[in-house]
Amino acid sequence: MSNYMKTYTGRKVNPLEPKANDICLDDIAHALSLICRGNGQTTHFYSVAMHCINCQKEAKARNYSIRVQLGCLLHDASEAYLSDVIRPVKQHLPKYSEIEEMFFGAVFEHFNLSDFSEEEWDLVKEVDDALLDYDLTELLQEPVPEGGFRFQRTPDVQVVPFEQTEQEYKQIAKDLTEQLADRER
Repeated sequence: MSNYMKTYTGRKVNPLEPKANDICLDDIAHALSLICRGNGQTTHFYSVAMHCINCQKEAKARNYSIRVQLGCLLHDASEAYLSDVIRPVKQHLPKYSEIEEMFFGAVFEHFNLSDFSEEEWDLVKEVDDALLDYDLTELLQEPVPEGGFRFQRTPDVQVVPFEQTEQEYKQIAKDLTEQLADRER
């Protein structure tokens, strides 16, 4: 039995010891565009990548920094390597959470966000939670949360071909990383 997984681009990644140089935007965008939110228990296919794109666009609508926008886009990147585990189960899997944290570290180091602050993470979580409310309502017919939705722009939850979502995810990531690099010069 091997101690690595082979990715879409052919990388061999040890899922218990991820490194920044293991991380590849093409692998993340491809896998997340093929993974359905909510473990597939939705009215139609809605990918994790599309959810992340919607989170980034919401962060932009809130005038959050480029760093927070990129954090929103990448907040589920570990799922490209570990799969999506639904929140009610994830909270009972402390070892999974540790492994996920290692992937977050590797992903954020790869994208030059190693110094992502707790305040920035709080903003990412705020956006993610707001979009989760909408996802549950639109994709699982849950009632609208008391007090309504907490977002600035209506998320797009339409069925989109995975190839289109994959390309959009990659383009947004490239644009945001270029903007960050320009600001650091």
